[in-house]
Amino acid sequence: MGAIAAGLQACHERIEKACAQAGRASSSVRLLAVSKTFPARAIRDAWQAGQRAFGESYLQEALDKMVDLADLGAEWHFIGPIQSNKTRPIATHFDWVHGIDRLKVAQRLSEARPPASPPLQVLIQVNVSGESSKSGIAPGEALALDLARAVRTLPHLCLRGFMTIPRPSPDLAVQRAQFRVLADLLAQARLAGMDLDTLSMGMSDDLEAAILEGTTLVRVGTAIFGARTYP
Repeated sequence: MGAIAAGLQACHERIEKACAQAGRASSSVRLLAVSKTFPARAIRDAWQAGQRAFGESYLQEALDKMVDLADLGAEWHFIGPIQSNKTRPIATHFDWVHGIDRLKVAQRLSEARPPASPPLQVLIQVNVSGESSKSGIAPGEALALDLARAVRTLPHLCLRGFMTIPRPSPDLAVQRAQFRVLADLLAQARLAGMDLDTLSMGMSDDLEAAILEGTTLVRVGTAIFGARTYP
């Protein structure tokens, strides 16, 4: 078994163990392989090991990989900050966008989505830790729900839920508390009549805490691909 296949297997084992602890089915958590900065051959190795969804943050790098890997039919997620002038290629080539934090960006994505393509699956990014270095709207319920309501009206987008990147911490309780903010927000959105189903939270170092707090999608790079170098 190659290193990437072994990394994927270890991630799935961690997901299964955490789901068992949370009393959840392991099928309720999807694994997104964060392949940014890794070459196309690393993604092909992961595909051959059964991985189908990949996350990219750097647009031109991602577009080049899509050309090299067009035969795979992979599911592509854009997980980085979105510049307004790059919404057209993102809307054209990606299946999911995780980082919406402004209505203007959502409107531009909707306008640029090709009519023949299915709706672009999108998530609103929430800055649960309040760090100025991170994108995302403040976690205030009213602000987040107002943006969610507006995004849901856009014709070529399908709002699925929320995404966050919390402040790193080795403390499980601290990790869970940050993830709980997003889980509570999803619950409030559902109470408000929004049929949302996705929480994108949890990475290599904290996916167990995210699963305990209800995540449905974990974004894992290092634990699959190793350090950001590839032979």
